[in-house]
Amino acid sequence: MNEKLIENICREVYKGYPELRGKRPRVQRFNLERNGLPNASPKFLLIFQGHATTATNKRLPYLVRVVVSAQGKILKMSMSR
Repeated sequence: MNEKLIENICREVYKGYPELRGKRPRVQRFNLERNGLPNASPKFLLIFQGHATTATNKRLPYLVRVVVSAQGKILKMSMSR
């Protein structure tokens, strides 16, 4: 995946999750097969890892997963705690 596309995607993620600003994602190829047929359009999965601080001052790790097309369009963004 192109470095410029990754930078653009990062900017969009930072808008929704400003505490991730400056963090670099892990980039993986995202293969999804349906009914045994390979997916025709390539997709990529970007995983950002962050930590939030709770009211009791404990660190809570979380992940932000972003599925993007090969052209850099964000298809899905989700957060896990």
